[in-house]
Amino acid sequence: MRIRVTTPLLLAGLATAAAPASAQWPPYPTPNVPRNADGTPNMSAPAPRTADGKPDLTGVWEIYLSSIAPPPPPGEASPSRSLQEGAETGEDNQLGLRVNAPPEDANAPPRATFFDIGANIEGGPPFQDWARELRAQRMADNQKDNPDANCLPMGFMQLHGHPQPRKIVQTPELIVIMYEGNQGLRQIFLDGRELPKVDENLQPWWYGYSVGRWEGDTLVVESVGFVNDGWLDVYGSPFTTQGKLIERWRRPDFGHIEIDVTVDDPTAYTRPFTVRVSHQILLDQELIEFICNENEKSSQHYDP
Repeated sequence: MRIRVTTPLLLAGLATAAAPASAQWPPYPTPNVPRNADGTPNMSAPAPRTADGKPDLTGVWEIYLSSIAPPPPPGEASPSRSLQEGAETGEDNQLGLRVNAPPEDANAPPRATFFDIGANIEGGPPFQDWARELRAQRMADNQKDNPDANCLPMGFMQLHGHPQPRKIVQTPELIVIMYEGNQGLRQIFLDGRELPKVDENLQPWWYGYSVGRWEGDTLVVESVGFVNDGWLDVYGSPFTTQGKLIERWRRPDFGHIEIDVTVDDPTAYTRPFTVRVSHQILLDQELIEFICNENEKSSQHYDP
């Protein structure tokens, strides 16, 4: 299995190996980057637009270091403690992510993290009792059943916060998102089709069925038809086939994307809740090929 960096035990106990430099695309400059007077990229420049005037989400995007996991409570360890220390001290971190945080927004919903979708929700997500118990059991099992730990698709909510980058390609009728993590691929249809009805005739998909529409400069995406027994985060917050995810995508400037995600799954949660995921543009880079089962040596160490 090849990934961008060497990082032990980051994803539910997966041990990984770094890709040799020769296996990656050589640096190639991102075109049409706005520049400051000193030649550095102007991240606050206006967002580019498509020929029909819509914000253009096209590009390679990465998360912020602070979006991986919250700082652990006093006296407790965190699966990403070394990353948090990097954020606090300004030193290099295992993932090579830039040590910064999303722009401040007093009106933003609580920010999700890769490990815990409800890390910044007061009291945590509004679990149904069975869902809270299942998440606790998944954590007690060291997340060994996380799809990502078994070379299965992890669903796009985990991929929203995944440390490996994603590439967006936008056309007037379709947006394709290519995730480096587990070589995920997602389609968002903008051609006016309706969401399929969730019933026994609909085949559940790992990434669900997604349709989008523009409301001004905001792309509203609704997704249904997910596989049952899903994981919204590394800790195992459940998501069921009856659930619906609603995303509101915005590109407020050149360098940033904001995604507000509403989780509406009455089977697993007592009420809908909304969190924010933020991405920053990754310039002069391309995705690498990630084949999870290639050189995979972790599953032999899982407890039965």
